[in-house]
Amino acid sequence: MATGDLPDELADVLAGIQRLIRRRLRPGMPVPRLRGAQVELLRLVSARPGIRVSAAAQELYLAGNSVSTLVNELSRAGYLRRETDPADRRSAQLFPTPEARARLRDWETRRSALVHAQVARLPEADRAALEAALPALRRLAHNLHQQTEGS
Repeated sequence: MATGDLPDELADVLAGIQRLIRRRLRPGMPVPRLRGAQVELLRLVSARPGIRVSAAAQELYLAGNSVSTLVNELSRAGYLRRETDPADRRSAQLFPTPEARARLRDWETRRSALVHAQVARLPEADRAALEAALPALRRLAHNLHQQTEGS
């Protein structure tokens, strides 16, 4: 493979893997089905309870009004709780509900089982190659994050 092909092929493969994981997990998920951006917001709020809407928008690289729409949808579905920020009454803090935490836990458990099973099916040489690539993939993710933050 020519070096110039690597970035495009890598991006295509990573996006394809993510899409296939979502597709494989979708049938067993409870209704209502959540869109990717909704899941990303729930995961962020679960990792950082009390995050403000503006900080969530910045972290997810989304417009504030887009995150507000997601917050409204997830609040109506019973997955997010919005509270007035005591330090700034004009801002809202976001908290996951127990239902959101349970749903995310189920999704993460199912995702882990799926990926573990698929990796186990690979020959040892492929598993070793994937393991060896993880540091480079982490650096790539870090560089993308840094560049996005800097822009």
